[in-house]
Amino acid sequence: MADTATLGSTSGDYVAPKRFNPWPVVIFICLFTLAILFLAPTFGVLLSSVKTTRDIALGDLWAIPSSMYWGNYVEVLSNPAVHGYMLNTFLVAAPATAFSIALGVLAGYVFAKLPFKGSDLVFLLVVSGMFFPPQVILIPLFRLFNLMGLIDTLWPMIIVHTALGIPICTLLMRNFFATVPNPLREAAILEGASEWQVLTKIALPISLPAIAVLATLQFTWIWNDFLWPLIFTQSDEKRTIMLGLVFMKGQYSVAWGIQGAMSLIASLPTLIVFLFFQRYFIKGMTMGAVKG
Repeated sequence: MADTATLGSTSGDYVAPKRFNPWPVVIFICLFTLAILFLAPTFGVLLSSVKTTRDIALGDLWAIPSSMYWGNYVEVLSNPAVHGYMLNTFLVAAPATAFSIALGVLAGYVFAKLPFKGSDLVFLLVVSGMFFPPQVILIPLFRLFNLMGLIDTLWPMIIVHTALGIPICTLLMRNFFATVPNPLREAAILEGASEWQVLTKIALPISLPAIAVLATLQFTWIWNDFLWPLIFTQSDEKRTIMLGLVFMKGQYSVAWGIQGAMSLIASLPTLIVFLFFQRYFIKGMTMGAVKG
């Protein structure tokens, strides 16, 4: 009886063991597998960039070389054509990013703070451009720019990237500006500020995270674009870095090592842009994305 009482008195302190939850392990394995699959091509490109064409031709791609061959990087960095590709890409990416963000800021502020009759319909029309396949307008745009004499210049790429970037910029900035309290804008107007002053001195300073997100995404998309340079450029002097990467060949065959080194060098500007805006990027991805 005493033993039974003891068990009864202590039964309230019994804690059932936790059941093993396999989902965290499954998720970790899936994410780890995806990371390996994502990083494997990059690792292969890195290995090919420090090998000679002969080593790669012999099928020795995935083996770590006993000695690094830096001649591929030297040849890429000393090639004047690569300098031109990088400059052309920057001359396209920088203004197209700036123009699309500037127009997106203006349109987003109007849709968020200065609505007008039919503004919701106009907003839907603008945002619908995000779902418009660019391949549909290849031939019309080529004919238009050819008629204007702009083929084999940088202007078609700047114009097209600016136009295609306006929908996403407008959507993100409109949602962000919608989170700005209206009393803040009204107080500034009562103090004599104009709408332009409210935008530039109040709304823009607090929207830096959203602008950082747009700047990073837009610059990366435009820098890595291959389709539009292929359509609108004809001479080697007007090619961008991604198009030049395809045409970078050896004397008798494809220069895999040189292409690997060039692709890694070509990715540095986008990495630098991300690192520059990193302090705002994560914050901007979550602000204004779920409200409005």
